[in-house]
Amino acid sequence: MEQKTSPAKSSIQFGILFGVFMILELVISYVLSIGAENKTYGISINLLNYLVMPFIFIFLGCNNYKKNFNEGYISLGESIKIGLSIALIATLLYGVFYIIFNMIFPEFIPDLIAKIKTVSIKENPNLTQEQLDISMSIVKKVMNPYITVPLAIAINCFVALIHSLIIGAIIKNERPTFN
Repeated sequence: MEQKTSPAKSSIQFGILFGVFMILELVISYVLSIGAENKTYGISINLLNYLVMPFIFIFLGCNNYKKNFNEGYISLGESIKIGLSIALIATLLYGVFYIIFNMIFPEFIPDLIAKIKTVSIKENPNLTQEQLDISMSIVKKVMNPYITVPLAIAINCFVALIHSLIIGAIIKNERPTFN
């Protein structure tokens, strides 16, 4: 009997590529000092990370599995496994890097919080000091890598589930069953 490749195993390379892509975004934004003060950049990065790139990598992963590992067949369930595997691997890779990055550059989060505070004051000049302090305390809590990473995993897996369902519905090709 022929050994069947797991859909999750065939998606490792695409998860690593997606993770490296997200890491490069972080490094480039840090090196170029682009961030909270640039709304266009923020919107672009969010669109890339939650709409475009997951769709591309999940599609590539599903198509790779279908063509190279499963004789041209893929089910909706296999598409979901591949999509979630890609998202999980990518986000874990990014999360580990994010924690290490914060250890190497401890000024990263305080600088980012200062930029967010400046933008908040600029966009909402009527904020009281108490409101600003409350919002900044929430930002500090959310920016903690040990909160950010699990939250990112949950969000990216949810987004990947949606993309996987869409892609799976489009490219599925069930293996015929014979009586």
